[in-house]
Amino acid sequence: MAEGVDRVRVEVRRKEGCEDLPLPRYMSEGASGMDLVAAVREEVALRPGEVKLIPTGIHVAVPPGFEAQVRPRSGLALKHGVTVLNAPGTVDSDYRAEVGVVLANLGREAFVVRRGMRVAQMVVARVCQAQLVEVEELSGTERQWGGFGSTGVD
Repeated sequence: MAEGVDRVRVEVRRKEGCEDLPLPRYMSEGASGMDLVAAVREEVALRPGEVKLIPTGIHVAVPPGFEAQVRPRSGLALKHGVTVLNAPGTVDSDYRAEVGVVLANLGREAFVVRRGMRVAQMVVARVCQAQLVEVEELSGTERQWGGFGSTGVD
């Protein structure tokens, strides 16, 4: 792990039958995300336009005040058009079921997911919960009510 990087303890448990798969890990010293692998029993074909839930074979206990974000791998997106549909997917601190990856094939060719293939990244990040306060009027800003694209396109 890179020097000066905050560390947080995240407990992980392998699903039974997934002992052959590697735990999530950082692939370089400065990586923000740990690679998640597919825990499919058999190859899964993802046809163009298709969406499937891919199991990872792990359960995690993210501590309160943190979340685990499931994000696409840039190489799969660029080379094959395969991405995480709900990116970033959120693993809340009170979630204990198996972590899954919602993969979508936006490419033009079928993509085959194989057991142990790196299919997504998991980033552990701090979160805060908002305390909503209902008011009669919001404070004004220079932008005010400008919508999508109101600040320009370049």
